[in-house]
Amino acid sequence: MSGLLSTGSSALLAFQRALNTVGHNVANASTPGYSRQRVDLAARPGQSTTAGYIGAGVDVAGLQRLADGLVFGRQTDSSAEIGRLGQLSSMATRLDKLVSDPASGLAAPWSAFFTAAEGLSAEPTSASARNALLAAGNQLSTRWSSLDSQMATQETEVNQRIKAQVATANQLASEIALLNRDISTAGSSNSPDLVDQRALRIDQLANLVGAHTVAQDDGSLNVFTTGGQPLVLGARTMALGTVADPYNADRLQLSLQTSNGGSVPLSASTVSGEVGGLLEFRSRVLDPARAELGRLATTFAEAFNATQRAGVDYKGAPGADFFSIPSPRIDRHSGNTGTATFDASVGDVGALKGHDLTLRFEGGNWAATRADTGEAVAITGSGTAADPLKVGGVELVMGGTPANGDRFSLRPTSGAAGGLKVALTDPSGIAAAAPLEVSADSSNVGSAKAGTSKIIDAAAFAGFAGASIEFIDAGQYTIDGAGPFAYTAGTPIAGNGWSLKLDGTPAAGDQFTLARTPPRSSDNANALGLAATDKQDLLNGGTLSLTNGLSQLTGKTGGEARHAALNLEAQAAIHGQVIAERESVSGVNLDEEATDLLRYQQAYQAAAQVIATADSMFQSLLSAVRR
Repeated sequence: MSGLLSTGSSALLAFQRALNTVGHNVANASTPGYSRQRVDLAARPGQSTTAGYIGAGVDVAGLQRLADGLVFGRQTDSSAEIGRLGQLSSMATRLDKLVSDPASGLAAPWSAFFTAAEGLSAEPTSASARNALLAAGNQLSTRWSSLDSQMATQETEVNQRIKAQVATANQLASEIALLNRDISTAGSSNSPDLVDQRALRIDQLANLVGAHTVAQDDGSLNVFTTGGQPLVLGARTMALGTVADPYNADRLQLSLQTSNGGSVPLSASTVSGEVGGLLEFRSRVLDPARAELGRLATTFAEAFNATQRAGVDYKGAPGADFFSIPSPRIDRHSGNTGTATFDASVGDVGALKGHDLTLRFEGGNWAATRADTGEAVAITGSGTAADPLKVGGVELVMGGTPANGDRFSLRPTSGAAGGLKVALTDPSGIAAAAPLEVSADSSNVGSAKAGTSKIIDAAAFAGFAGASIEFIDAGQYTIDGAGPFAYTAGTPIAGNGWSLKLDGTPAAGDQFTLARTPPRSSDNANALGLAATDKQDLLNGGTLSLTNGLSQLTGKTGGEARHAALNLEAQAAIHGQVIAERESVSGVNLDEEATDLLRYQQAYQAAAQVIATADSMFQSLLSAVRR
């Protein structure tokens, strides 16, 4: 009888625990990160008697958290990729819209500027045409500056987002460490809800910076970044932080706080998640786009200015620069010990690549590498004014003395577009006319005719009052009796501050008289050159025009945005599959729980009936004894 009562009591307690667990599952059906629980029942060991084996009831063997560790690992990896691609796609799409949208891009003011230049070439003496070109130049320079400013704003936003995400990641790491402590104290089998909370926070941490976990014997989990840097070790945390870039104090780098209060810079490859996506966007999408925008602006301004300086303005004076643009930026490393400084200028627009470079002084020589890939870049010269250092189209004149190991960051074009301005204020200063009026002698017998003339030295040309060229034969000529000078067909003839190209072939005795173009000339030769700047092959060593370069910039930013969006879409599908797999194992199915609820309720009622029967038998026995 006592055995029956004990058996019924054990069943009653076991099914009560099972009912509580089912209720707990139902209550948390919508709780993020919750894994359903199940009570495991085991028969109590009975005993053998002369009448046979007699069972002793049931025990709760344990509370099982239904989860798959392999699925959890895949989920954290997928969450890290979702975070990375989400940030990369979002920021790249914004950049694409900025560059390609007609309201913010360069296409409209670019077209308007060269339309105005063509208008000037059609009416070189028109004041309205000159004013229109000057106004269009101001509009174009404003758009260049606005685009660069918006890109700079995105970089500032990247800094702010990194700081915010790092703070959140550190908070999650601290919570994981506390949960590790509680779980190791209670045992993971006795604290399934704590394990769920820890798993949820690890998934959130993975979404921010990426996470890999390593299980410990006491039930705790050590958490590392995707690059292997420790974030949580048992109940201890290693905090992430940010430090200023040693070349640029306005740019933040990721760091790991050390136990002695210091910090170790981390490369972008050590993290994933949203922070990794932000760092990848900055280095792989934003920096190249901003550098390319600056390269296009620099090449455009330098080429337009060169053509402007080659002609004479409405007053007959040599043309002055139409645009002003900042020099390449060079910054010293904060750890430099030498006194070296540099003055940087663009030496060859065709050689400009736009890549940020790192210069290092080692063993008495300068070496250059690309900042993004570490690839070596050719550098020549000694750094003096007579022999400047030449690297990537930039010329550097050094002052001071470098120390061994000193480093400098050279940004040839990044940010240059933000400083593009119209330097000319007087419309009459636009150099629409060629500098020379050339007349061929009527007795010339060769086929040579006057072609393009240019100013090559404004100071020397200031004293030019005219000249006469006479050919001794097809290969020699004199200028005002000086010479003879060798002549090669197609090669310009250079004088005191000017140059002249002849078309055709001269003959012996042919003469050409040169005079300075007078003020208020209706000549449009130089204006035609200004209007054709967009079609000149100036980029990539003279193989790509500015218009095509702008198209490539738009296409590249659009391609990066589309690529990131497609990758995000694919990863979202994979993540959905992982979540569905997790839910199939760990998710709460209310229909299944309702079935278990009914089953355990009936079992509980049956166990209660067993106890009632045992009680009735006991009461009958007592009644029999009382007689």
